[in-house]
Amino acid sequence: MKKKVLGTILCIAMVASMLIGCTTEAPASSDSGSDEGGEEKSGGKKIGITIQNYENAYWAGVMSKLDKILKDEGYEATIVGCEENSGKQIEQIENFITAGCDFIMVHPNDADAVEEVCGRAMKEGIKVMCWDNPMENTTANWVLDNTELGKEIGKEAANFINEHYTADNKAEVCVIGKPDTQVLLERQNGIEAGLKENCQDNYEIVATIDGVVNNEVQSKAETVLQAHPDCKVWVGVGAGAMIGSNTALLAKYGGAGKIPEDCGVITTDVTKEQLEGLKAGDQAIRTIVGFEGSDTDTAQACFEMFKRILDGEDFSADKNVYRPFLTIDSSNIDKILEGMT
Repeated sequence: MKKKVLGTILCIAMVASMLIGCTTEAPASSDSGSDEGGEEKSGGKKIGITIQNYENAYWAGVMSKLDKILKDEGYEATIVGCEENSGKQIEQIENFITAGCDFIMVHPNDADAVEEVCGRAMKEGIKVMCWDNPMENTTANWVLDNTELGKEIGKEAANFINEHYTADNKAEVCVIGKPDTQVLLERQNGIEAGLKENCQDNYEIVATIDGVVNNEVQSKAETVLQAHPDCKVWVGVGAGAMIGSNTALLAKYGGAGKIPEDCGVITTDVTKEQLEGLKAGDQAIRTIVGFEGSDTDTAQACFEMFKRILDGEDFSADKNVYRPFLTIDSSNIDKILEGMT
């Protein structure tokens, strides 16, 4: 009898240890379903969220806003990053299942790697949403057409190239991708297709690097500039690509206000640093192809998807819900900046 009691205590301790480890990587929020005045909120559900990388400025900004929205609405939420490690992400999802989550959102490092564990979650009656990938074992997927997004980035880059370069004076271009992540590979391929479709035989891709974190991209961009000092057009798949390459170009040319007018960075994602650089007009940042708008806009749109799923909307006919994207320029940048972290 004593052995059975001891075994039960040890099992409880192990589960508690797993759950504590799950919540130490990023801000977590936990509120009851009522506000201070006793008014019942619409939340009350337990939500687990795992994303690729919390070091990515775009994800950090959006998740901060989403965490606040969930807390204000009375949901109990845990948000963690897997550091681009699929094994770790599987463990995080398993922890969410053990913790009795009502809803799990996964932004997968490798969608195929998490299909099985997400299927297990659904068998336990947990609703599952994937951000970015059209997965099978989910209730719904909140996705971008990443090939078309890439083509739009390539088109905006081509507009810049066509303005400043000719067939006799070709732009040297560096493409910044992330080929080991499927959706970002699709985005990268779209960028190259967009350049090809819209340029006038006036560019050459002289380098291709990979990275989504600012300092990683900066280091690789500096290496490219040593080999190709005339590489002035940089296109990429995310915020890290823009911030990292812009920092490298500022160092090369001696700071803000000294960037040549034929030098530019065009990418996607929306962070405050990107927007401030674009608004300043004295850096290499030229165009951002964004999504819903600011961090707040994207977090609110994501929360609306959560509610649709938790309220029982039927996505069986088509579980892929596509997000819009927009070009950010002087006409809308001030409004978007208002909603940034």
